[in-house]
Amino acid sequence: MSASNSAIELRSVSKWFQRNTPAVHQVSLQAPRGALLALLGPSGCGKTTTLRLIAGLEIPDTGEIYLAGARVAGGGDWTPPEQRRVGMVFQDYALFPHLTVRENVAFGLNGRSTRERAARVGDLLALTGLADLADRYPHQLSGGQQQRVALARALAPDPQVILLDEPFSNLDAVLRKATREEVRRILRQSGATAVFVTHDQEEAFSIADIVVVMRNGAIEQIGAPHEIYLRPSTRTVATFVGEANFVPARASGRCAECVLGSVPLAAPRNGPVEVMVRPEALDLCPDAAGCGLIEEIVFFGHDQLIGIRMCDGTLIQARTGPRIDITPGARVAVRVQGEAVAFPYDENREPRTKN
Repeated sequence: MSASNSAIELRSVSKWFQRNTPAVHQVSLQAPRGALLALLGPSGCGKTTTLRLIAGLEIPDTGEIYLAGARVAGGGDWTPPEQRRVGMVFQDYALFPHLTVRENVAFGLNGRSTRERAARVGDLLALTGLADLADRYPHQLSGGQQQRVALARALAPDPQVILLDEPFSNLDAVLRKATREEVRRILRQSGATAVFVTHDQEEAFSIADIVVVMRNGAIEQIGAPHEIYLRPSTRTVATFVGEANFVPARASGRCAECVLGSVPLAAPRNGPVEVMVRPEALDLCPDAAGCGLIEEIVFFGHDQLIGIRMCDGTLIQARTGPRIDITPGARVAVRVQGEAVAFPYDENREPRTKN
């Protein structure tokens, strides 16, 4: 994808706040027009700094940043934030408490005629489902409603990019799920290109088209959500984006032999490896002669997490739907469904076992 075909492009961008520790190191990424891109990683990994670099709130020490094909930073160019056509949705929403919903949304439209402003605000209130709340003040709204007002205000000037910094962190679990589904719908219908920062892999996977996993200021992996989850490029990514079992094995081409039997691999490997298997990829069958012993079951209603001690002492976890044919103390045969990912074996890493 060329810069002219992408809404956002970063080329080898770095930023230092401390001499020996870059906050962002050699970050390169692209987002197509209309894409939803998530910067995912733990606290301090550089994702918010990357967002601020795109917005123009920070100046890169090295590298170049392009928005809609135009260079806005690097190579001797610098476009200030107010000229980048970038909308921001902050973690605390930053709504004006003395303005109504309608007035908050209209705030960035001062250069337009009264008729144009009214039409644009009306369209955005309809898009975000806020038409009936237009005359209320922020303190009269729920957290999810405030979030939609902040998004409508950011969309009002018709920016080329929307940036969202941990947009759901102030909401409780139930409201967070409903709000992120609503935000995804609004962004899709608006056609906006969006980048949002999160440390929550479920949020990133459920909203984004492209997930950028960051660690220590650098990019670990870029891909579609299912690629990141099913084909992590490193062990670090595998553990960060979900539950995973790592089972010692010996690989030969597209197959690895381990306590789980002969496991097909997504990519060829040879020699000692660790096979990564997601808990939901394990199939359990009650078998008095099976290699697995059920040690514990944590029941969630819609599914359950099962701890299994294998015959070589390895402890693994399986996730299944509700079942009454498997109980603690029962023996089971364990089979891997589909292909697994293998990583080089680290003999210094202690195996996952319990005393």
